[in-house]
Amino acid sequence: MKAAAIQMISTPRVDENLMQARALVAQAAQAGAELIALPEYFCLIGLRDNDKLAIAEPLADADHPATASTPMQHLLAETAKEHGIWLVGGTLPIRAPDSDKVYNTTLVYDPQGRRVARYDKIHLFCFDDGERRYDEATTLRPGDEPVAFTLTDRSGTDWRIALSICYDLRFPELFRQLGAAQPLDLIVLPAAFTDTTGKAHWELLLRARAVENLCHVLAPAQGGRHENGRTTFGHSMVIGPWGEVLAVQAEGPGIVLADLSLARQQQVRSQLPALQHRVLHAG
Repeated sequence: MKAAAIQMISTPRVDENLMQARALVAQAAQAGAELIALPEYFCLIGLRDNDKLAIAEPLADADHPATASTPMQHLLAETAKEHGIWLVGGTLPIRAPDSDKVYNTTLVYDPQGRRVARYDKIHLFCFDDGERRYDEATTLRPGDEPVAFTLTDRSGTDWRIALSICYDLRFPELFRQLGAAQPLDLIVLPAAFTDTTGKAHWELLLRARAVENLCHVLAPAQGGRHENGRTTFGHSMVIGPWGEVLAVQAEGPGIVLADLSLARQQQVRSQLPALQHRVLHAG
């Protein structure tokens, strides 16, 4: 199956970001991608952290997302249907009931434009090095449920896919839990890694998660200098089950394409049956 990670440098203007996202998805679909993933906050990186609160949407009905209050969800559903692709919609701010905060949410749509999965970011980023400070808990409510779903590709083959977002990458127990009942074939991780943490840990952690789970990783990211002065690390990647980087783009908007192979994954797992050798299990 061919997969694509979309890289963007999102702006404070939602319409502009949605237009660019739609164009990049179309480009990836024309190149043959069956699964396409947008980056975290593809819809908006505001001048202030709380700008996301103003554009937050209620969660749309899964079968009828076309309402005036959910235009971003409608666009994702229509884009998936238009191109006949599986679309991982980066992340959107989704209103949290009885709260002035929002969830940072990944929504997945099938080739018919139906929402098939929702994941709310569990681990909220916090960082302070004396020069830069981030604390997502000031605007976000954390999710509490790990999510994986099954994708059936055009050949009729099923893929078990885990959803995760940015800072989740640092918590290997999340992926162990997701793969406990059934081994994962792919981890999808939309991100907006800071330049500082990205230079130090982004590729290292992505490859580690691939090696630990002997599965593929698809990591679309924000990549460049934003209007609020923040620089995101980029380096959107597709990684194979042996930890090899199959494709990468360092900076700037674009698409990162690669072929994912379950045959290669099975070969790796046969040669190194580490998943069968686990002795300690969570719970």
